[in-house]
Amino acid sequence: MTGNMFIDYSLLILFLPVAAFTIQIFIGKRLPRQGDWVSIGAVIITLVLAIAMFASMLLGNDPNFSQEASFTWLDMGVFKIELGFLVDNITIVMLLVVALISTMTHIFSVKYMEGDIRYSRYFAYLGLFTFSMNGIVLANNLISMYMFWELVGVSSYLLIGHWFEKDSASDAAKKAFLTNRVGDIGFFIGIMLIFSSLGTFVFSEIFDGIAAGKLGGTVLTFAGVGLFLGAMAKSSQFPLHIWLPDAMEGPTPVSALMHAATMVAAGVYLVVRLFPLFTPDALLVMAYVGGFTALFAATIAITQNDIKKVLAYSTVSQLGYMILSVGTGAYIAGFFHLVTHAMFKACLFYGSGSVIHSMHHALHKKHDTETDPQDMRNMGGFKNKMPITYWAMLICTLAISGVPLFSGFLSKDAILAGTLSFASHNPGHFLLPVFGFGAAAITAFYMFRLMIMTFHGKPKMPEIYDDIHESPKEMTFPLVLLSTLSVFIFYTLPYFNPFSDHGWFKELVVAKDSVVPGSETAHYIAEGIHHAHYPAMALSLIVASVGIFLSWTMYFKKKISADDWAEKLKPMYNLSFNKYFFDENYNKYLYQPLLKLSSLVAYIDWDLYDKYVINGFGRVTKLLSFFTGRMDYEGLDQTIIDGIGRTTRRAGGVLKYLQTGRLQSYLLFALLGIILLVLVQSF
Repeated sequence: MTGNMFIDYSLLILFLPVAAFTIQIFIGKRLPRQGDWVSIGAVIITLVLAIAMFASMLLGNDPNFSQEASFTWLDMGVFKIELGFLVDNITIVMLLVVALISTMTHIFSVKYMEGDIRYSRYFAYLGLFTFSMNGIVLANNLISMYMFWELVGVSSYLLIGHWFEKDSASDAAKKAFLTNRVGDIGFFIGIMLIFSSLGTFVFSEIFDGIAAGKLGGTVLTFAGVGLFLGAMAKSSQFPLHIWLPDAMEGPTPVSALMHAATMVAAGVYLVVRLFPLFTPDALLVMAYVGGFTALFAATIAITQNDIKKVLAYSTVSQLGYMILSVGTGAYIAGFFHLVTHAMFKACLFYGSGSVIHSMHHALHKKHDTETDPQDMRNMGGFKNKMPITYWAMLICTLAISGVPLFSGFLSKDAILAGTLSFASHNPGHFLLPVFGFGAAAITAFYMFRLMIMTFHGKPKMPEIYDDIHESPKEMTFPLVLLSTLSVFIFYTLPYFNPFSDHGWFKELVVAKDSVVPGSETAHYIAEGIHHAHYPAMALSLIVASVGIFLSWTMYFKKKISADDWAEKLKPMYNLSFNKYFFDENYNKYLYQPLLKLSSLVAYIDWDLYDKYVINGFGRVTKLLSFFTGRMDYEGLDQTIIDGIGRTTRRAGGVLKYLQTGRLQSYLLFALLGIILLVLVQSF
């Protein structure tokens, strides 16, 4: 495949979903099956094209492959903006991830959303989201990325709030949109700091400018932190993590698409793509935010009972892993985990959707509208009833827990090796590997807790157990495919060693050194990762085994009472169960004070400033205008101007009688005048 073909294929991948969106939004309801085949056909074509590009990348075996195409969007002489596309190995891998998960979501949704009142609109919004996400992936400049970044925000708002008649869904959509705007302000400030210093938005030109010393020091650090703020919000990092669990109010396939594999991964993709421009200080901020988020979110997931909430906090934790990896310099390991996580976490969300779908239908048969179909305390014993869902979710649970022979083991091992390498070079930052390994142990615990509560033990609701059944093939096909792709072999080829840190990914997606003068973070961390590989692997296996063993003992064998320990650790349990009261504290100390401040400002603006100052000026002006008008009309016009006119008219009326036309009269008047003059001179 030629370089131009890569660009051509990329353009097709970009615009096919938005073409489907346009058709669906205007005439979708009038098409057979409400036009779902239009959206599915478009996204399958993008998947085929992405696979073709991926195969070409593997055959080409060029780790430095890169193709760009750009055009001038705005040219005002001194101010010029160029937009364009960048296709390299990172782009190709990410396009394949987006196309694959989007295709699986479209297929899964056919049955899951069957009968939905806004079926065609749902598929339209999926197309808009896919278009927006592909735009982020293909951008070669900050302006293009920012525009598609905002489009992703809009489409996520539309999809999360799909069932907007529910207050919880509409509130979750608004919460996601507004929380992301907070990070986007930082993103925009970072973009402007870079442009004001370098006069360009293009990635390659930015890297060249920084390497030349045109931008550096504190300004570059602030710019990097600003860009990272955008990633923090999109990838749901602490303290902007609050929107993602609420976003589970959207349809489950949407959760799989956006909140497991693509949208939330956009933040990670951003910092991976721009890694060379981050200063060591900016990377350190990333490392601590990511590491803390990984551990913090994991400690919340262990007490949640809503199956989607567990997966939501798991996603937050895994994203923290990725950000931690970027911050410690092992950003290729972070990107690797993004790819593997997309497969097993999307599969887990589809699996939860399969369970919820079956629960919903079983409860519907019993006319039960009170029981929560997402609460794991209402499940249990589903293994034999839903074997495909069970085995697919088990494989993906093993993957996310970091068990050998599965993809998560490879990527988590690389991340943990990166944190160990960073800590060995910087002993003062020993907390970073503690965050990483601690989160790994807790992840294994809560994921097996989810599996045991859902699929093992006795049914919690025997009255609906007989009605629980496996989902239709449209829903099980994505489960089978993605669970298969969570096996190690797909990432180690052409090697077959499940413990190897080599494979096509490591060979084709290679780290680039920082362009910041004096910074060699990626270089020395990459060297250290190789040496830390086996110690990290051993520790990773130990902590994963501890987490799995505790979960198995507590929830399967019941040798340890979860309820007793929850009672013994009541304060800690309550903190975790209530998500550390972040929403409540935000509401109490941030939202409500801001709303009160807004009300005060509105009162000052409307009731005081407008009524007494602005309206007062109006009333004074009106009064002055009245007096001025009276003076002008009755004084000046009526008395003076009109008075002169009236006087002149009267004088004219008198004098007209002197104009007789008789010569004798004129001579008489002249004689009288002469006599008067003589008399005057005499006196």
